Amino acid sequence: MLNTTFIEREKSVNAQNYDPIPVVINRGEGVWLWDVEGNRYMDMLSAYSAISHGYGHPRLFKALTEQASRVAVCSRAMYHDKMSDFLETLCKLTGQDQALMMNSGAEAVETAIKAARRWGYQVKGIPANQAEIIVMEGNFHGRTMGIISFSSEDTYKKDFGPFLPGFKIVPYGDIDALKAAITPNTCAVLTEPIQGEAGVLMPPKGWLKDIETACRANNVLLVVDEIQSGLGRTGRMLASDHEDVKPDIVILGKALGGGFLPVSAIAGRREVMAVFNPGSHGSTFGGNPLAAAVGKEALDTLIDENLIEKSAELGAYFMAGLQKIKSPYITAIRGQGLWIGVDIDPAKSTARALCMKLLNEGIIARDTHKVTIRFAPPLVITKDQIYWALERIKKVLGE
Repeated sequence: MLNTTFIEREKSVNAQNYDPIPVVINRGEGVWLWDVEGNRYMDMLSAYSAISHGYGHPRLFKALTEQASRVAVCSRAMYHDKMSDFLETLCKLTGQDQALMMNSGAEAVETAIKAARRWGYQVKGIPANQAEIIVMEGNFHGRTMGIISFSSEDTYKKDFGPFLPGFKIVPYGDIDALKAAITPNTCAVLTEPIQGEAGVLMPPKGWLKDIETACRANNVLLVVDEIQSGLGRTGRMLASDHEDVKPDIVILGKALGGGFLPVSAIAGRREVMAVFNPGSHGSTFGGNPLAAAVGKEALDTLIDENLIEKSAELGAYFMAGLQKIKSPYITAIRGQGLWIGVDIDPAKSTARALCMKLLNEGIIARDTHKVTIRFAPPLVITKDQIYWALERIKKVLGE
């Protein structure tokens, strides 16, 4: 059947909360996707880092099917034998003491907000209902009601109010503005180390370290959203590792599910995680045996297959190849590891129009804010495959 057939059928029954590129995916393997018409594409989006291990990774598929054949979901009213292995590995790799599993990234962010607020009241001694969390302009942490309450993007907020109070927005990368916003009622600073949805925006060098210092000086928690930037995407386990920053809470998701399941978690210091007690938080599916088994294998595979080191090496190769392209469209290129943003001159074209041309060349990439193309291939990509992609990117963006 044709792509257009499926698209028309879906539009008639699906709420239009997305604006997908016009291709209907039928199967995937490694870095490749095929549509219903049999056309092959290289995935340079990776479901916003959720497919870091590539499509259908055999180790992860084996872990998935073996666990599914035993027990996939059981109530958190009882223990299961996969939770401890997964959380021990997660805490070891992030340098944290305890963790709490959820499903989606947005759920993990909401969990971190609850942890930070309760810590503020129970440990720091902030007066009831006065806790404040400092967030960054241009942030993207999800689209739940709590999260859009502190978004600076009007599109995410229009006609959804009233919103949750208790947040202060400061300019991303401005340490002086952040310091000035801290008060005795500040319980946490929540930030992305690199803003992905904003266009792979990178703050000034040392900014995250300066935030850590300011938080320590003012008894404020540092909460870092590594849902997209973590688990090897930037060439380190966590993007915050580039500046030797240790958050009080780190938020993880996307790649944690190995491309098979929604798996997320927060990991943090014991003092912070101790604010949770039975009944204070939960999720029917959060921490189920299948998610724990796949999450453990996803973490082990990152290490065993050196995917983090490959991200650093191949990201540098990819960046260098993009920088060599003589282009009438490109105004800036930035990134870290296999996470790159390419800004487009709006007077020459839109990022969406160029993404459509890339699609015709067999590359799936995604635009953001009409002016930036993001490239984030699976970490299992090879140097030869990047070269293949660069030749086609050059054809679209070059002179």
